[in-house]
Amino acid sequence: MRVTQFTRLMSGVNRRRAVLGMFGAIAATALPSQARAKAKRASPGALPAYPVTHYRKKTIDGVNVFYREAGPKNAPVVLLLHGFPTSSHMFRNLIPALADRYHVIAPDYPGYGQSDMPNRADFAYTFDHFSELVDNLLVQLGVDRYAMYVMDYGAPVGWRLALKHPEQVTALIVQNGNAYEEGLQEFWDPIRAYWVDGSDAHRQALMKLVTVETTRFQYTDGVSDLSRIAPDNWVCDQALLDRSGNSDIQMDLFYDYRTNPPLYPAVQSYFRKHKPPTLIVWGKNDKIFPASGAYPFKRDLPQAEFYLIDSGHFPLEDKFSEMVPLIRGFLDRSLLRG
Repeated sequence: MRVTQFTRLMSGVNRRRAVLGMFGAIAATALPSQARAKAKRASPGALPAYPVTHYRKKTIDGVNVFYREAGPKNAPVVLLLHGFPTSSHMFRNLIPALADRYHVIAPDYPGYGQSDMPNRADFAYTFDHFSELVDNLLVQLGVDRYAMYVMDYGAPVGWRLALKHPEQVTALIVQNGNAYEEGLQEFWDPIRAYWVDGSDAHRQALMKLVTVETTRFQYTDGVSDLSRIAPDNWVCDQALLDRSGNSDIQMDLFYDYRTNPPLYPAVQSYFRKHKPPTLIVWGKNDKIFPASGAYPFKRDLPQAEFYLIDSGHFPLEDKFSEMVPLIRGFLDRSLLRG
């Protein structure tokens, strides 16, 4: 081979090495700081450390409560409270995205996910009861300060915790979770009718809300790119809804939801008095909890960070890459400052 050919060849190799090195540097900066430090210590070619999620249960008042847990035990706690018709499964991607610097805990309520589903004749399926169980779980885990991510049913569970222990709540992330009458629009009309008389006719009319069509709707409505939504979501949720007796549990909770609007004035007073750092990150196309329920938070929490996401009921599914930087940035400013 001629010298000039060899020189050009080696020059091309060096350029390629330089480009590959540049992309490697960019990728490294995208890792969380702790992961970068571990990557530097790792042997060449090793993958960076990735947070491990543990799947555990605690017995609370005779009920096995399942929860996902990840992150350093001495780090600030972030409590993730799921909605209907899902479970802590909705946070499966968010947990490792936070667990490099936060202690993340995500329980399943009884009758949901992997928690027990006690007979409704022996167990009260109410939001009061759910909040008591979550509170007792935190006591067992030795947690007395925590930020809360509340979504859908997670909001009334979380509001009860905040009213009971306002000093324990370090920050709030609100995602399609209501605290104002303005947020209960047309979707809620048949449920409101059920609240009036609790009749079997109104109860049966709501059974369509636990069908696969409605479960799929909750994940896909208001989403511009359906290829981003894993069908596993509604397949898994529906399999749990279809368990014998579960539909009646859901009807009990629809009826008990009537206890939430009367709490709203106290919740709003809590916002004004305690002023918890708050991030509103809301799927604006949601028909269940529409954006009309997001705006009123700014009345009582004028310093809240406020974002409407172009998504539906479950924006963590299709807008994860947009939401995570907002959530991490907010938590870092609220929990790690100083």
